Amino acid sequence: MPISPLHAPVLAWYAEHARDLPWRRPDATPWGVLVSEVMLQQTPVNRVLPAYAEWLERWPTPSALAADTPGEAVRQWGRLGYPRRALRLYAAAQTINARHDGAVPASYDDLRALPGIGDYTAAAVASFAYGQRHAVLDTNVRRVLTRVVDGVRYPPTATTARERRTAQDLLPDAPATAARWAVAVMEVGALVCTAAAPRCDSCPLYRECAWRQAGRPDHDGPPRRRQSYEGTDRQCRGRLLRVLRESDGAVPKARLDAVWPDPVQRERALDTLVADGLVEPLARGRYRLPTGVPAVVPSG
Repeated sequence: MPISPLHAPVLAWYAEHARDLPWRRPDATPWGVLVSEVMLQQTPVNRVLPAYAEWLERWPTPSALAADTPGEAVRQWGRLGYPRRALRLYAAAQTINARHDGAVPASYDDLRALPGIGDYTAAAVASFAYGQRHAVLDTNVRRVLTRVVDGVRYPPTATTARERRTAQDLLPDAPATAARWAVAVMEVGALVCTAAAPRCDSCPLYRECAWRQAGRPDHDGPPRRRQSYEGTDRQCRGRLLRVLRESDGAVPKARLDAVWPDPVQRERALDTLVADGLVEPLARGRYRLPTGVPAVVPSG
């Protein structure tokens, strides 16, 4: 493709303004990149940084994690939220250890075949860990491209085929430059072209942005509401899981009952934790984090 007028300003801006994040440093391993991408899903950088450092200190390789138990992955995940990500990362580590001799695979197809790894994560790891040419479409990138190319404030709720084509068409030809472009656009979205308060005057794409040229028209679709947390099943699940994370072994049901007042919601939340594999029920009304060893549960 011809060189896009978007490339030079974004790459120059990134060279000057990119944050110093551990998963972007030259000594970052492909495993470190994979861990960061899983942790950063729906979680801000400032919360991920300490969890990332502690995770890699404990499990510096996929093989180290695969040798531990899934419950320890859930315990180490702490309060990052969406703890099923810990189990997905654990399952990916097991597959990497068994099928790829403990090394995170480089090809997009092999990454995509890992349990719990979707299109975005596979493209991100292939690009950021291995310098390959892939369209990496996270929320930040989608927002930047929607504004700059389409002149619309927000992208669609779900990624469309048109967005994928736009992102692919905008990739520089050289794989190393394409990988740097991918992370640079992501950084523009994270620091400048934000969802609520875009700083257009500081944007490297100020001149090229169709949304700014149109007068920054407001969103004309359904209202975009922030998800509440207080009083939700998600909060209840977090309370129950915290009891188990902070315990050395199995706990009686009474300890779980004590942390949430609504019995109907509490039982529903506990059932979903069990269904998700985050909690194992044992005999005599006890519960534990998953060990990978079949639990003995009451019959009937």
